[in-house]
Amino acid sequence: MISQHATGERDIVIVGNGMAGARMAEELRQRQPDPRQLTITVIGDEPCPAYNRILLSTVLAGGLTARETRLKPDSWYERNAITVRTGVLAEKIDRDARRVYLNDGSIVEYDDLVLATGSRSFVPPMEGIRTSDGALARGVRAFRTVEDCDAILAATTPGARITVLGGGLLGLEAARGALGRGAEVTVVHPASHPMERQLDGDGGAVLARVLEDMGMRLVLGQRARSLIHDEDGTLTGLLLEDGTELATDLVVLSAGIRPCTELAEQCGLDIDRGVIVDDQLRTSDERIRAIGECAEHRGMVYGLVQPAWEHAAVVADHLTGTNATSSYQGTSQTTRLKAHGIDLASMGEVYTDLHDREAEVLALADPVRGRYAKVIVRDERLVGAVLLGNPEVTGMLAQYFDTGMAVPADRMALLLGRGAAGIAEAASPANMPGSAVVCKCNSVTKSQITAAFREGARDTRAVASVTRATTGCGGCTSAVDGLCGWLKKGDPDAKHARNEASIPLEHQHEEGAA
Repeated sequence: MISQHATGERDIVIVGNGMAGARMAEELRQRQPDPRQLTITVIGDEPCPAYNRILLSTVLAGGLTARETRLKPDSWYERNAITVRTGVLAEKIDRDARRVYLNDGSIVEYDDLVLATGSRSFVPPMEGIRTSDGALARGVRAFRTVEDCDAILAATTPGARITVLGGGLLGLEAARGALGRGAEVTVVHPASHPMERQLDGDGGAVLARVLEDMGMRLVLGQRARSLIHDEDGTLTGLLLEDGTELATDLVVLSAGIRPCTELAEQCGLDIDRGVIVDDQLRTSDERIRAIGECAEHRGMVYGLVQPAWEHAAVVADHLTGTNATSSYQGTSQTTRLKAHGIDLASMGEVYTDLHDREAEVLALADPVRGRYAKVIVRDERLVGAVLLGNPEVTGMLAQYFDTGMAVPADRMALLLGRGAAGIAEAASPANMPGSAVVCKCNSVTKSQITAAFREGARDTRAVASVTRATTGCGGCTSAVDGLCGWLKKGDPDAKHARNEASIPLEHQHEEGAA
């Protein structure tokens, strides 16, 4: 066995080279650029460099190549003295000796360990879905990795019969991508409407109609019972609970995710649904932290990128001594469906209805045109919204939701996006507070974007390079485009915004801060 021990005064090992692990390394190096003070080693079981997993649906739809989803150029890690070992699996942790044992026979020693092991696709318990050795059967793919995406792309030819198990966010993105490539797509989902976690029944019904009008077949309220293979082992069909048989060439699994906690369990850390952590992301071992989809904080396991990156920032603050009071308090969730031809956003409460006397609930439905809007207001604050086919108001409502600003007295204007001067003013870049968060995934504010513009980042791509805005889910791209356009116009108010951007954030006016 080869023992690898770094030479820094403090050696940090990150297990997981996904979005959370890569961000963890970046946050650490930003705070401590001297590798003699802080050695960073990242262990990843996938053979490729870290990439933006969220963008795989865009790859499937043909909007990007897999290489374009990489988070950093290969040279970035070398320039920043970060050691990344890909294609190796961490198999065991010795907490007493502070060692991580890898499947290539090597050992990595640590002073502090960060688990960013992520999650894996849930495989429904059904006949024929696995081979005798536990692998997925022929014709079955998860939709989780670049390798999965490549396999689905290879099978998604015009006329191919694709069945997606799961009508949640990721399942619908995969289904829409396959549909756009000419495949015949069926989505099997056990709930009565798609995306039931993000949509109420009425919104779900409108979304179902939109998807069916695009040519997608939805089988709702049903589960798959078994897969059907011919004598050669080739997948030919799928049997549903009611006995219906669906002919299919490929089954794509998107029935949820499960945190990868095996390594934490092996070394005896406290686990429930995920690895249990406190507000500083510490596990039951003070030398080990957990972030991202494998971590459980206050009973919540998040499957989104924004919480993972907020976790990384808090851990980096503590491990580098930058901010001993830094803590994670949870994340208010906003979800956007990234599927061609569908503009859907969901935030906060969605199931509150007219029977709740403590809330104001407004809803408009236009199923024929594929539009649905619902907002929930409590104590003059927007606490929830569903928007389908209403891109013109999504950004404005997101600002109300994120900042906690009081909503206008004309509640109907929240749904229509017009008719209230207060809304128009709030939506204008000139009146947006500098502390307003434009990119939730990366916590990038208007002031930070304006400062980047002042320093020469004159378009969205350049702003992304400096601030990381748009590099998460991509849902804020239009907002960043609009802000850059406003700054380019030389709006008289932009001078104030640019001056504001030069003021350190901690000294700016805090009203409306997220």
